Amino acid sequence: MEHLIKQIEELRERLLDNWRLLDIDGQKNEISNLKAEMERGDFWQDRERAVEISKRAEELEREVDRWEDLLKEITDLEELVAVAQKEEDYSFEEESRRKSEDLKKQLESLEFFILFSGKYDKNNAIVSVHAGTGGVDAQDWAEMLERMLLRFAEKKGWKLEILERTPGGEAGIKSVAFRVGGLWAYGYLKGESGVHRLVRVSPFDAEQMRHTSFALVEVIPELPEAEGVEIKNEDLRIDVYRSSGPGGQGVNTTDSAVRIVHKPTNITVTCQSERSQHQNKEKALRILKSKLFKLQEEEREKEERKIRGEAQKAEWGKQIRSYVMQPYQLVKDHRTEHETSDIRAVLDGELDAFEESYLRWSRAN
Repeated sequence: MEHLIKQIEELRERLLDNWRLLDIDGQKNEISNLKAEMERGDFWQDRERAVEISKRAEELEREVDRWEDLLKEITDLEELVAVAQKEEDYSFEEESRRKSEDLKKQLESLEFFILFSGKYDKNNAIVSVHAGTGGVDAQDWAEMLERMLLRFAEKKGWKLEILERTPGGEAGIKSVAFRVGGLWAYGYLKGESGVHRLVRVSPFDAEQMRHTSFALVEVIPELPEAEGVEIKNEDLRIDVYRSSGPGGQGVNTTDSAVRIVHKPTNITVTCQSERSQHQNKEKALRILKSKLFKLQEEEREKEERKIRGEAQKAEWGKQIRSYVMQPYQLVKDHRTEHETSDIRAVLDGELDAFEESYLRWSRAN
């Protein structure tokens, strides 16, 4: 019985350590603040924002409930065993031991979220896919990656919004940008940033030769105010043009799409998801601010690495992951060494094992 009591005490301490690391109390405060905002009379005047706030409150509440329920179960078991020991009643010892093991497994499942240690891991994500070298094969590969990432997000129950999409001339896409709204979206997807390489027998080659194609995936956290990033009007070039994407007659027959170029960095952002030019401009500016903030963060980290003597050169040819379809089937992440031969499942959005291995690898490094 003494050993069992010690096990349960250790389980409780382990849970409380995780509680502090994940700042569950801070999440509870955020839920209270969101609910107070939801009770305001003008809350539903901005419907899009209201839906976002309601969804975030629901997601946070679900996460906090899991931790509170587990803490209560551990506390109840601790009290039951303490009473049994006091009364020298050992009839529940084996059942309590099994319950303790079950609670340990539940805790280990929840501990996955400790891997989300980044400041913005809870944020929504802006994902872009760009076809690289490889012509029509690369454009087809970019579309395959778009589908893979969208399917992964759909399986997580996240909200998706296509911001801009440029189709390829013959097949596939030249580029796409979409917003992923949901708790931990950036934390899960950040490991997809980088060059993805595909090796396969090209369906566009009459001689059935093997081709290698590349596509670049960019993932940035959505930052509502981009942490105070300021943009000067003179640093921007803003173009408007007719939307080429789906959306009905109102979208496709007016110059509603917006392209913003930040001249000092040459960062370009386009948005054509809304009917209104004004709304597209607002969204594009928000994404631009997030990209500029991420650029500032990367520059600061690069300087810190240089000071520590750890600067690394990032190159287009330095792919993060390879997907081989012929002559054998293999998906391998070159950072973590995680691999699988089930390429079809991966391309269908089964990315959890890759995301978890990346989070563990990045935490260790």
